[in-house]
Amino acid sequence: MRIVGLTGGIASGKSTVSNLFKANAIPVVDADVIARDALKKGTGGYKKVVAAFGEDILQAGGEVDRAKLGQIVFSDPQKRQLLNRLLAGYITRGIFTEILKLWVKGHKVIVLDIPLLFEAKMDKWTSPIVVVWVDPETQLKRLLTRDQTSEEDARNRINSQMPLDVKKDKADIIIDNTGSLDDLNEQFKKVLFQVTKPLTGNEFWLSRQGAMFNCLHQLLPLDSQNAGMAAEPPSPDSKTTGEEKTSSSFPEIATLDLLIVVSRFDQWRFSQVF
Repeated sequence: MRIVGLTGGIASGKSTVSNLFKANAIPVVDADVIARDALKKGTGGYKKVVAAFGEDILQAGGEVDRAKLGQIVFSDPQKRQLLNRLLAGYITRGIFTEILKLWVKGHKVIVLDIPLLFEAKMDKWTSPIVVVWVDPETQLKRLLTRDQTSEEDARNRINSQMPLDVKKDKADIIIDNTGSLDDLNEQFKKVLFQVTKPLTGNEFWLSRQGAMFNCLHQLLPLDSQNAGMAAEPPSPDSKTTGEEKTSSSFPEIATLDLLIVVSRFDQWRFSQVF
C-alpha cells in the first residue's frame, strides 16, 4: 500500500490538489475533516477543549465556534500547543481508522492530507511526500482575499505553521502553485503519473493483496506440481486504484481477512514509527 503524504500551508492550494486526487479516483484521508469530527458536540475531544478553553468558545447551539477558537490559538502559541495536545490522540486514531478501512477495501494508493504533516511527525508514515508551495507574498494575498480577515490575523495564521520554504526542502514532489489553475492542472498530471506507478515490493507486501498472498502462502500447501499453483507472489498490478476482486475458489478468504488485517496493520504502523 502506498500512502502519499500531501501537505502545504494555509491558502497554498492544498485543498484544490486534494480535490484533484479525489476527482481521479484516489481516496483521500483528510485530517481537517477528522479534526472537525473530533470537536463535535458530545465527543471526548469536545469535552476536553471546552473544559480547557471555557464555554465562551461555544455557539448558541452548543457547538464549538471554530472561528473564535482559531483566533485564540493562532495568536497564542501556548494555547495552540494545548489544543494540539488535547486533540492529537483523537485525530491520530481517526486517521488510522480511515487508513485501515481503505486497506480492507483493497486500495493500493491513498493520499493522507495533513496540514501539519511534518509538525505532527506523520511524514514518517508517508512516501512520497507532496508539498503544495507558494511564495509568502502570494500566500498572504490569497488568504486575505479568501477569508476577508485583517492582515494581523492572516499573518498570525501563516506564522503558526512551518514555513512553506522549509516544507519544500523536505518534499519528494513539489507543486508550485503560484501560477494559474491551468498551470496547477498541468503539474498535477505529472504528479498523478508518479504516485500511481506500480507498487514497489515493500508497498505490495503492505497492501491487502500482499497480506492475503502471504497468509495463503503460509496456511495453504502450495505445490506447483500437485496443486497447479505457483509459490511466487503475483507481480504488483499497474492498476493502483479500486478494490480487489476476491476469488470464489477460496471461501476462507473473508475469514482470513478478519484474522490478518489488524496484525498486519499494527505490524506496519509500529515499524514505521520506530
